[in-house]
Amino acid sequence: MTSTADGVSALEAGVLGLLDYDELLLLTASLVAAGGENPGSTEEATVAVLREACERYGFDVELTEVAPGRQNLIATLDGGTGQGLMFLGHSDVVPAGEGWTSNPFEPYARDGRLYGRGTTDMKGGLAAIVLAMAAIRASGEPLRGPLQLVCTVDEEDRGLGVRGYVQTAQRGVFAACVVAEPTDLQTVIACRGDSYLSLTVSGRAAHSGRPGDGRNAIAAAARMLEIVRADHEAMGTVPHPLLGSGTWSVGTISGGTGTSVVAADCSVMLDRRLMPEENAQLVVNDFLEKVRDVGIDGDGIVVSLVVDMEMPGFTTDPAHPLVVGAVEAMADAGGGRQAVGGWSAACDGGFVARDVGIPCIVLGPGGLNDQAHQPNESVGIDELAIAARAYVLLALRLVGRQ
Repeated sequence: MTSTADGVSALEAGVLGLLDYDELLLLTASLVAAGGENPGSTEEATVAVLREACERYGFDVELTEVAPGRQNLIATLDGGTGQGLMFLGHSDVVPAGEGWTSNPFEPYARDGRLYGRGTTDMKGGLAAIVLAMAAIRASGEPLRGPLQLVCTVDEEDRGLGVRGYVQTAQRGVFAACVVAEPTDLQTVIACRGDSYLSLTVSGRAAHSGRPGDGRNAIAAAARMLEIVRADHEAMGTVPHPLLGSGTWSVGTISGGTGTSVVAADCSVMLDRRLMPEENAQLVVNDFLEKVRDVGIDGDGIVVSLVVDMEMPGFTTDPAHPLVVGAVEAMADAGGGRQAVGGWSAACDGGFVARDVGIPCIVLGPGGLNDQAHQPNESVGIDELAIAARAYVLLALRLVGRQ
């Protein structure tokens, strides 16, 4: 294992010495083997594995059903009456897909890496949290506030789990939140949001030999996609220093009934990545205003654009104690001293920051761009160990007695 840096105190070194690296690898592998593909609503087995581990280590465990067979898990290590530290993760993984050289849910270790769907996104992060909390509990060190793991379902699709969680979360209980998604062990302080927008265009059918008798919904939608393209390009001219810019992507399109019939309908699904200050409904309102301004709707063309899904983004002040503490903890854990960064993907942390008011960072083992959601996904075994050490140090420094 990579050695820790000189900034570790004797007390911290004692707690780090209680980390069980063999169990860290075993728990990661067990969580991977439990599957949890989504869409598919199959997180139940993963939650069961996580629950067994958390109860074995003596945490208080609460399960909350947000949909039939789909339970959020909250595992708590009690502390004093002060504000605590939350760790956030999710139990689902994207479908394995094609291109694997082995069974994606039969994890194996080779050349210092653990392979399997979810090793990076984000079963490794979950296991690192559990083992970090277990080491702190085993040490008997008193805490000023609670440590808590919140593991949600459905992060990879509609966010049902985190939406259910924030409806009942109490403000003021936690001073900070660490989202253990894969960041290559970099402290991420800014995260884009995401939205799915459903565009429906209605026209009027007619014989294609007399197209003027109808109103072509596909042709109207094509004009609207030019607005999408122009807005996408305009946003790219004023990038955020960490996040780039908002983006549009056309996901699916369908419409019409036959070549010889003027299309009376067209449906388009759009992905609109959001900057932290943006709101999906305001994006919709602005888009529809542009449609009206250029005269696409009316005269038999009816346009509807609705928000089908929204995940907010967030930013955290780089001077916040959570950020400063995370950078220091990662360096002292052996992960190097990296500059803070931004994350182009969306995550559940946006809901926690917006709806519960808890400052968030994203910090975890594994690579978002080179491993997550890809065939032969893997995570460095050394990364898992470094992440667990960093979580221990951050927790002790933010809510420990020292």
